[in-house]
Amino acid sequence: MNLKSIIESILFVSGEPLAVSKICKITKQEKEEVERALSELVKEYSDGTKGIGVIRKEEDVQMVSNPDNSEFVSALVKSELQESLGKASLEVLSVVAYRGPIARFGIEEIRGVNSSFILRNLLLRGLIERVSNPKDSRGYLYKISFDFMKKLGIGDIKELPDFEKLSKDERANLVVESEKASEN
Repeated sequence: MNLKSIIESILFVSGEPLAVSKICKITKQEKEEVERALSELVKEYSDGTKGIGVIRKEEDVQMVSNPDNSEFVSALVKSELQESLGKASLEVLSVVAYRGPIARFGIEEIRGVNSSFILRNLLLRGLIERVSNPKDSRGYLYKISFDFMKKLGIGDIKELPDFEKLSKDERANLVVESEKASEN
């Protein structure tokens, strides 16, 4: 088992800061081993020659883009925000609208793919909001924004087509319930 490689993958897929304790739980490794691997990762990415880096703030760790490339990253984000919403963005928006508030993990369980970048774009567009998760102080839940409702011309989320039916879909409930169980 290559712990450093595993942590690198976890940080990449997460797209958000992860607590060292959560990394220990996921990898089933002692804190000292995780800390050693994290130190090596931070050192490897700190030379400025890579497009990504690993930063640390107290007990949280995150993979980020190299600040030297911000002009190009900004151009990508700007072009993404100016384009129409793609199929993947509409999928995530639908999941948030009908199942929200929902954690990123729940969205990804329903869709089957990483949704971090899409969530970020929807946040930047003001279509969804990120709120603290009362069950996990380090996690967030996503829900639709007032701007989303205004753009659709609805006064209540229940005005969405088939809201009652789709918000209570048993298959989606199973996924959300499995998400809640895994958080505990």
